[in-house]
Amino acid sequence: MDSIITHILALSLVLVFSPYLSKVARIQTTPIEIIIGSILGYLGLIGGGEGNEGSHYFDLIAEVGFLYLMFLAGLEINLKSIAKMPKDYIVKAINFLVVLMILTPIVGHFIFKFNYIITVALPLISVGLLATLSKEHSKNTSWINIALLIGAIGEVLSITALTILEVAIAVGFSTELIYKISILFLFLLTIVGLYHLIRLIFWWYPELKNKMMPRVDNQDQDFRLAIGIFFFMIVVMKMLHLELAFGAFIAGLFISTFFHHKKQLENKITSFGFGFLIPIFFIHVGSSFDYGYFVSSIFIAIKILIAMILIKFLASLVLIRLLSLKELMLVALSLSMPLTLLVATATVGYRAGIMQDIEYNALILASILEVIIFMVGIKFISKL
Repeated sequence: MDSIITHILALSLVLVFSPYLSKVARIQTTPIEIIIGSILGYLGLIGGGEGNEGSHYFDLIAEVGFLYLMFLAGLEINLKSIAKMPKDYIVKAINFLVVLMILTPIVGHFIFKFNYIITVALPLISVGLLATLSKEHSKNTSWINIALLIGAIGEVLSITALTILEVAIAVGFSTELIYKISILFLFLLTIVGLYHLIRLIFWWYPELKNKMMPRVDNQDQDFRLAIGIFFFMIVVMKMLHLELAFGAFIAGLFISTFFHHKKQLENKITSFGFGFLIPIFFIHVGSSFDYGYFVSSIFIAIKILIAMILIKFLASLVLIRLLSLKELMLVALSLSMPLTLLVATATVGYRAGIMQDIEYNALILASILEVIIFMVGIKFISKL
């Protein structure tokens, strides 16, 4: 019971005071929460490993916080808006990803001599933290728009690649791998089909939107429906043994695409997430690092950061006609923070025995440092 009380008190104090510390330090709240989480974890005030009841609940809420962050990431992207984007933007986004794939083995394997699991992690893209950036910068900012477009495509490709990698390591190149990949692609095709079907239904019956999410709503029906869709997609992914984050991301996409008329809904969803669940996830990330490996893994972690920003910046040069050099750097930094995907990749490689303890903790440390350094870098560069 003491463990639960300690966790609740520690997390409550961080939730209350981290915004004030952010103002004092003049950096975003996210890096502050990660740093405090790492300190509290080192002091033993949070975390504690298996058998610790407080740690169990902490892990569970942090997992929900991560999924909610992916839900918000999907909420930032409107498929209809993407379809209306200039063709040049979409072509450039695809070119960015192609160049990224070409550069990855060159930089990761031949230049830095990384383990192939670390090399696979370098091009990963997640739009989770873009949700926090778009909260601080206007969504109409050109570099945010392009980063979200690239991130939306890159997120799907990254989660697909990570899912295939995890299954391939577990079962090898067998019929089971083919079966799992088939399930994944069948799911993606089903989602595309449902998108067009629902779009057609709402076109024929536009009043259905207002019935599902009425404009005058005194019972928070809109928020309840959104959360219901969020958990429904997680259950579907759980039943299919696919990545839960993917389901949360798709749920957010669904809400933003079909219910964009409910402007106040986004404020409700965002306030609940950034006021409670998501900070706990970031605190948990900070507490997960083993400081016993700090000295031995810091050099590898820095190399990972350099390699990651290098390939993202070089790939961003395909956007040279659309953005200024400053904006190219902002895009590269914003797409170089696949925090959760790096942790997931490290976990997959470590459990399979492909990575040593030092490499595993280096990847975890890199995932933490990238948020702290790149978030601060974005704030600094954006003010130039």
